[in-house]
Amino acid sequence: MLLGHYDLGWHLAAGDLIRDQGKIPFQDPWSFTAAGRQWFNLSWLWDVFASALFQHAGFRGLILLVLACGAAIVGYLTSLCRDSGACAMGACVSVLSACVLYPAYAAFPNIYLTASPNMATMLFAVVFYGECLKRTRRILLLPALMVLWANLHGGFLLGLFIIGVFGGIALLRRDWANFKIYGFVGAGCFIATLVNPLGWHIYVGLTTVLGHFSQHYITEWLPYYRNIAIPGSIPGMVYILAFIALELRYRGSGLAEARLLSWLFLLLGFYQFRYLAFFFLFSTVPLALHLDRLLPGRSNNFAIGRSLLIAGTIAACVLPLLYLRLDPSLGLPPMLSEQDVRYLETHFPHARLLNHWNFGGILIFHDRGAIPVFVDGRASTAYPDALLHDYFKLGQLAVDENAWDTVLEKYHIDTVLWVRAHEQLRQFLVGKRGWKEAYTGMYASIYVKP
Repeated sequence: MLLGHYDLGWHLAAGDLIRDQGKIPFQDPWSFTAAGRQWFNLSWLWDVFASALFQHAGFRGLILLVLACGAAIVGYLTSLCRDSGACAMGACVSVLSACVLYPAYAAFPNIYLTASPNMATMLFAVVFYGECLKRTRRILLLPALMVLWANLHGGFLLGLFIIGVFGGIALLRRDWANFKIYGFVGAGCFIATLVNPLGWHIYVGLTTVLGHFSQHYITEWLPYYRNIAIPGSIPGMVYILAFIALELRYRGSGLAEARLLSWLFLLLGFYQFRYLAFFFLFSTVPLALHLDRLLPGRSNNFAIGRSLLIAGTIAACVLPLLYLRLDPSLGLPPMLSEQDVRYLETHFPHARLLNHWNFGGILIFHDRGAIPVFVDGRASTAYPDALLHDYFKLGQLAVDENAWDTVLEKYHIDTVLWVRAHEQLRQFLVGKRGWKEAYTGMYASIYVKP
């Protein structure tokens, strides 16, 4: 689902809040557990833009934004492959494979093909990669782009890393001219990151995410082997093996920077799943050039190039229509419906609520803090570590009775909003603690303390 990211709800609510107040909130207004902690909203500009787009175009507008971002990535990578000397067939196979795979995760949520701030990081990472690779005068525009990136998503650190890799290789080659350019652009980009409402504290906000213990409980931060699903992961494995085989065969080929970035993010992707998307994107150019060597004499075949262009244009037009045909009812993930939220507001307006992680963002979208949430996907950027430690003991299939009793008592919980399918929790709350299952929706249940 293009709208299937559980955090989309709070992003839209945050954008509405910023537009209404004319400033970025310093503290979270929607929970009762933040305990005065500063909220580091690292995607405030994307939230504002998405909020305005949603107001005027609804969910269809957000879907078109996702498709436009994906189309820009495809077009830019295709141009980059062709400018690097790859034949039309090699560029087509490489770009098509990478752009099908980089968001095509068997694991959910599909963070790189949803309406989320990750879109900005994917697009800007490709642009930074391409401009550093081409070494044209447009590379001097990267600091200006970094101002946008640093306010759209915390993934802007990747831009500094990409420039650092290119600058490091230039230094090893003693290519002083390019080293000076990369150094100048890198310094400009670093200064540009400080042009944001948080100033240098934006790096404090990043430290609350990178390396935080909460990553061990979030799907996209888990190792690759924890996210393998058969048959969904087979195409990605085939691509990885093909890339490795061609790299070993043509290990003396050029474009060291592109190949190094591909290998680095392949290894990082094995360590944390979310980085594998960047491997697919950065490996596009090396793979296209390798395929060019396997397809001699085809680089100037006009008929092939024209056929591929026509096929790509048709696919670009058909895919949005196909999606709308398959999923005409646009909206947030159905894990928590508006009906569920309205029942909660009507019957338990003063609930001291313990909610499931995936429900938090959707609940915020629907009631804007009318019933404060316990936790949501903002995790360590909004909530204290002690609370997250307490919560993650609850988010397991097997019910830890001591952990549940501790949290219910410590935070004075009288209402629990949880996944309906969690039968073990139902047996614990209803069967052992005497709670009442007051409401059962399609996906959610509400339990009330007697």
